[in-house]
Amino acid sequence: MKSFRVVFQIVEDNNCPLYELEDRLVLSERSLAFPEGKESCLILVRELTQLLFELMDSSAPNDYKKKYTCSGCTGLIKFQQIVGQESDSSGTGSHLSEKEQILFDKIHNYPLLRSIPRNHLKKFLGCFEGRVAKKDEILINKKQLNEHLYLLLSGQVIVEDGDVPITRLTEGEICGEMSYFGDSIATTSVRALEKTKFLAIHGKDFSKLIHKSGSVQIYMAQLLADRLTKANAARASDFESCMQGRLKDMVPAELLQVFHMHQKTGVLGLDLPRGSARISFLEGSIVVASYAGKKGQDAVFAILGEREGVYNFTSGLPDKEMKESAIGDFMMLLMEGVKRFDEE
Repeated sequence: MKSFRVVFQIVEDNNCPLYELEDRLVLSERSLAFPEGKESCLILVRELTQLLFELMDSSAPNDYKKKYTCSGCTGLIKFQQIVGQESDSSGTGSHLSEKEQILFDKIHNYPLLRSIPRNHLKKFLGCFEGRVAKKDEILINKKQLNEHLYLLLSGQVIVEDGDVPITRLTEGEICGEMSYFGDSIATTSVRALEKTKFLAIHGKDFSKLIHKSGSVQIYMAQLLADRLTKANAARASDFESCMQGRLKDMVPAELLQVFHMHQKTGVLGLDLPRGSARISFLEGSIVVASYAGKKGQDAVFAILGEREGVYNFTSGLPDKEMKESAIGDFMMLLMEGVKRFDEE
């Protein structure tokens, strides 16, 4: 059997349980190599074995534009050959300097990053900026512009709302996500409790980094929910005594999350630049929404893009709305609304 070697890269992924976009498969006359750290799919082994004989017997030149499709199980992938990669033994196509490799080895298993394809993460190492904060140094100031997320490498920080401590964060955890989901204006402050090393990444680069990993997006949604739960518990007494205010003090994404986390039933009325808006909550789920001629999810997305106005909340719903179903999963609505605002 003549010598043969070809590298395939996954170019489409429809809920494949094992592999993701940009993962690579190396096929030779003797073996099939799967992405590092990932299991072998027997369906793919069978199909690539058949493909091996087809490619080796063909006298035609390689068609690098052709996409091959697996027969699928619970998901499906498409893959194609990579030009000039017949001798690429790494299967990743990403080459790191010694310093970058040390950093990658340290962070790739952090909770936030472990679900991101390794070759995709390697491409973004240059977007991280290493920084050091002294004890009591402020990383993030409440109500000030913050366009970065921070990944802690060592040390410890505390998240505070004025004199109210909300949570402490250590190695592998991130901060700045509230600004990321809002309008880049910090809703809390973050202060170093000791000498702390961390990585800073701009919000736009972070969006590109997590774009190819649905599991990371879900992780971020869960993280946001957890952080807001802690923040809301710390602010509970103030919130219960005053259920009205201005959006400049609490952006819509955070405001809606407050009512969701408290499982409120009632109507949130807002006076916004393009007119009055209304969102009805039933045990924390959004069942009705309207604003600027839009209804349902589109109205929620439009409201999430506003940054000026006032709001008030009234407990209780009309009988008709008590029978309505949620217009969508709350966290998915929030994520989609923030994504649309970032793209504008």
